[in-house]
Amino acid sequence: MSDFYATLGVARDATDADIKKAYRKLAMEYHPDRNQAPDAEARFKQIVEAYEVLKDPDKRARYDRYGEAGLGGAAGQAGYGGFHHVDLAEALNIFMRDFGGFESLFGQQARAEQRRGQDIRVNVKITLDEVALGAKRTIKLKTLERCEKCEGTGAKKGTRPTPCGTCSGTGEIRRAARSMFGQFVQVSPCPSCQGEGVVIQSPCPECRGDGRVKAEKTVSVEIPSGVSENNYLTLRAQGAAGPRNSAPGDLLVMIEVKDDERFERDGDNLVMDLPLSFSQAALGLVLSVPTPYGEEPLTVPPGTQAGTILKVKGKGLPRLGQATRGDLLIRAHVWTPETLSEEQVRLFRELARHEGEPPRKGSGFWTRIKEALGA
Repeated sequence: MSDFYATLGVARDATDADIKKAYRKLAMEYHPDRNQAPDAEARFKQIVEAYEVLKDPDKRARYDRYGEAGLGGAAGQAGYGGFHHVDLAEALNIFMRDFGGFESLFGQQARAEQRRGQDIRVNVKITLDEVALGAKRTIKLKTLERCEKCEGTGAKKGTRPTPCGTCSGTGEIRRAARSMFGQFVQVSPCPSCQGEGVVIQSPCPECRGDGRVKAEKTVSVEIPSGVSENNYLTLRAQGAAGPRNSAPGDLLVMIEVKDDERFERDGDNLVMDLPLSFSQAALGLVLSVPTPYGEEPLTVPPGTQAGTILKVKGKGLPRLGQATRGDLLIRAHVWTPETLSEEQVRLFRELARHEGEPPRKGSGFWTRIKEALGA
């Protein structure tokens, strides 16, 4: 015994609209032309069978009271014979009868997509500081906008589009064909109205029946902090208008990030090179370093080696959609002078003699080294 409500995944008090919606979704999912799973055919037949019963108020009432036993036999009386389960050919015919078939459903979606206005793609360049803080842009677009003279209908003012005589306003032409599995219905767009269901006898002189005219418009764009190169923003319905009041396209804002000579980007972290003299690396110091949020103090500890990574926490880039930031990572590079004065040469020779030995307290040696190197 089947539970038709469980088959469609609806409650026993489901409305007719709920039942139809569930049937359509499941039938599309398990249709044998689309789903090649071993149990798809059996599931499809069960789904169609359940819908055939639950969509009919009389059958549904008898099923609720007696179960499948209430659906079979003479005059539909309970206890008369068994319930007839549909085979695949019947299930496919029922599906095509209800919705025009698998191709019809997707054909309608495809035609709607074809009538939709074009998407517009624009590139916007931002700085690394704007990646950190977010940015706003005003973009001027050359596009197609709804014709105000005919209100987007494409028909001359005072007239209206008329239903297509070929397809009676459906936008489709149906042709029945028979095969060994039963009758099939082939559905194709109407050649007279290109699937729109209407024809325009008197086109608007402004838009020549298209329902759109060339225009310029400005769009404000807010770019969130934390975006990356080649991220894009989608502004729904801000693209070109669709012909004759069909849906507009979208505006796609492609993000480009300008190079920054101060930093390299590593995900949400920023990496910066810091040149240090011998004396600065050896003695340490406190200096200011740039960040996207302003100058920050940095302590370079005494004895810093080349390649050491110093971190300024939380001064990297925001994580997109989050309240946290990466870090600023500073690579220490010990700078070697290319030319030396006579005094610098003397001091470096003195330094070489003292390598491996700590300087004597109060000798003034490191102060003289620092002054000689201009640190």
